[in-house]
Formats: sequence, structure tokens, C-alpha cells
Amino acid sequence: MTAAEWTALDARYVWHPYTQHATAPLPVPIVRAEGARLHTADGRVLLDAISSWWVTLHGHCHPAIADAIAEQSRTLEQVIFAGCTHEPAARLAAELVNVLPPGLTRVFFSDDGSTAVEVAVKAALQFWRNRDEPRPLLAAIEHAYHGDTFGAMSVSARGTFTDPFADRLWAVERLPDPVDGDTVAALRALIDRRGSELAALIVEPLLLGAGGMRMWPEHTLRALAECCAKGHVLLIADEVLTGFGRTGPLFACARAGVAPDIMCLSKGLTGGALPLGATVTTERIFEGFRSHDRLQTLFHGHSYTANPVACAAGRASLALLDADSARNREAIERAHREHLAQLASHPRVRRTRVLGTVAALDIDGEDGYLSTVGGELAAFALRNGVLLRPLGNVVYVLPPFCTTPDELAVIYRVIERFLERR
Repeated sequence: MTAAEWTALDARYVWHPYTQHATAPLPVPIVRAEGARLHTADGRVLLDAISSWWVTLHGHCHPAIADAIAEQSRTLEQVIFAGCTHEPAARLAAELVNVLPPGLTRVFFSDDGSTAVEVAVKAALQFWRNRDEPRPLLAAIEHAYHGDTFGAMSVSARGTFTDPFADRLWAVERLPDPVDGDTVAALRALIDRRGSELAALIVEPLLLGAGGMRMWPEHTLRALAECCAKGHVLLIADEVLTGFGRTGPLFACARAGVAPDIMCLSKGLTGGALPLGATVTTERIFEGFRSHDRLQTLFHGHSYTANPVACAAGRASLALLDADSARNREAIERAHREHLAQLASHPRVRRTRVLGTVAALDIDGEDGYLSTVGGELAAFALRNGVLLRPLGNVVYVLPPFCTTPDELAVIYRVIERFLERR
């Protein structure tokens, strides 16, 4: 089938995510990829500056991950995970626990980041119910984004993504954004006021992703963790974006020396090769569900929970997070800082910032996700060989770990040229 034929099928039958089909440009037809590069049907080569929605860790089509997928798919491709188990899931769970912050010992597999958050929220609420101490209240941070399913939307900030469903989302206690508010004082006050009702606080540690790549301090995360521990409130760390080296260390919580009660993982879990989510808890929380009373079971699951092929990809990806990967991540961070130092003086640039392999800046003008400047930059970048997807006026560069300094220079030069033309 020719590219023209299958793109016509796409136009006729496919509904794309986060896309207004009445106004959006046609989707870019990608036919193959390797490393940091995507190849289009018409022969163009694009640098993937966003790790294809933040999932691709080591580069596209990494041979070690591809080999693990091929080998596993010839042995066991799928089996129900309620009542059955298999080696890839057991070994991946053990290998995750070995590198996670101390105390996280039980892995509940799911499908993606949003479902990992759903599991975390349900586990936190039911944990207290199982103890005959029902706590119906959850706390979350302003500008947070935790996913698009209903529980995840409920603990996310209210706004563009959630407005159509506002009357269907449960209320949560909203704490100030730690970038420009006193989140710690607000949490202390909440615990003093309603601590016996508060089941958990959920945070995106150190980096509010879809809320604008807002980076916040390690000492604030440590203080929030201390407040939760003293107030007997569970701490949920949503590391769907920040996990697996994005912020420098393998996990943002480790960067701050924090061990949460529950951690949500996905995106880079398989190196971007296959969908897989995980919610990891302490032994205390797991034991809160172990009972002869079957009603204390966590009644949650997915058809593809712990899919063996995805778990094999996860193990291969985890093995690639070695010393060479750490050096690559350090080189990316250095390059980010050098390029942003040059862009910081531009009259249209505000708030340059870097956290590990993530760099961001704001373009002066209309703020917010619906700012038109993001679409203009994305279109300009595509014409110049770079895939970017700004969050409105927030521009971020979040590349695969294999991206070279020369490739990063190309990406930043495109951003600079866009700023110069306006």
C-alpha cells in the first residue's frame, strides 16, 4: 500500500488524541525510525526532540529492546495475570524494586500512566477503609496533570483538559503550585484542619509536566514528605514522566532523597517500545489488603496487565540504564544549559529552566495551553527537520538519551530561528 493510500485511510477512519480535526494540520506520516530520528513517507528526516510524547528513552528501535520483544513473543505473548504469573513480570518487578527508593517493594502492573495513577488513588483510599479508618479526602497540587481517566482527572488541575467533565469529578484539596506558592505551609494547615480525613497527597516530583514543565525545588519535596510522614498521610509520587533518568538520577524522588509510599510509573518503563504501567507500594500498603476477608481485595485489573512481551521490553530497557546512559544524560543536561544560556537574553524568552534531560522556556505573549504560538513553532520546526510539541507558549526539549550534542544544536538553532522571525 502506498503512503497516499494509508494516509487517506487515516483521514477517513482515525480519531487522533489531543487533536481538533477541524483545524489541525494533517498528521505527519512516519514510516520508520532509529535513534533520535524519524523518517517520513515523503523522505524527510526529523529529529525527535520530545521523545515521542516523552516515552522514548534510549532511542527508537533500539536493537536490545527489539530483540527482547521478538524472543519473548515467540515464547509467551499473553496470559491472564489474575491467577497466573510468568518470568518476565516476576523478574521485572524484582529489578524495579532493586533500583527504586528504599521501601517500595510491591509492583502492581497496568497499562499506562493514567491507569497507574488510578491504581494508586484506589489503593490509597481503600487502604484506610480496610483499616476501618475511612479517609475520603485527597490532596493534589495546582497545575498538576496525572492523566485523562476520571480518577486521574480528579486529582489533576481543573482547566482545558477537564472542563467538559467538571461536574463528574470529585473534589480534592488543592495545594499551591510549589513554583510560586507555599505548598508546605498549605499542607501543614490542611493536616491540622482535616488530617484525620486525608488519605494521601499526590505530586509530580520536581516537574509539573503537562502543566507547563514547571520545575520545583528538592527541599520542597523533602518537606512535603516529612509533613506526610508526621501527619500519617500517604505520599503518592507520580513519576510517569520523571522516572527512568529524565531528571538525572533514575527517579526524581531519589534526587531529593525521598521514599514515597506509592510510586506511579509508565512512559519510559519499556523504553517507549510498548505500553506498560506500574504502581509500586510499600509492604505496609500491600499488607493492608492481605486478609481472609475477600472484600478487602484491591478489585482492579486490566486485560493486558503484566503483558509478557511488554515486561520483556521493560527488562531490556532497564538494563540499558547503565553508566554509559548516565554519561549521555549528563551530556544532554550540559548542552541544555549552554543553549539556554544563549537564549535567555532574547527579548521574547522568559523563565529558562533545566532539570536533567528536560529543558524548557516560555515565549513571551499569550500564556496557556491554547496559545497559538505553540502551533506556529511546531509547524516551523517540522519544516526545518525537528519534531516539537510545545505546551502552548511553553517550549520544551526532552530528547532520547542517545541524542548527540550536534543534534541538540540543530534543535536549538531551529527554536532560535523561529524567535528571530517574529
